[in-house]
Amino acid sequence: MNYIIINSRDRLLRFEINKIVYFEADGNYTKVVMANKLKALVALSLGQVENALAVQMKEQATIFMRVGKRFIINRKYIYEVSLAKQCVILSDFSLFAYQLPISKAAVKSVKEFMTYSKE
Repeated sequence: MNYIIINSRDRLLRFEINKIVYFEADGNYTKVVMANKLKALVALSLGQVENALAVQMKEQATIFMRVGKRFIINRKYIYEVSLAKQCVILSDFSLFAYQLPISKAAVKSVKEFMTYSKE
């Protein structure tokens, strides 16, 4: 599966999975940030987005990682995790770098993923 379809009230959106950098909670909405810097606001909570990923992507959903209450990140874009700054930097190494503030527990999860991942 290369795309995820998100039904957001009066819009149907199709996102290419490998181009999604992260999802950010914004109240009852979720901001979707893409690798080409396009952003979309969908009328779904972050939990609902997480469920949509699990249902549509099945075992492929592991490409995404929930880091705290506010973010779901695409693991392939993880560039740096900083315990001191308590953040993760997502980058494609050429066009963008997003620094996201995350909890200490989330920093530890990302660090563990980076340390033990073979991806």
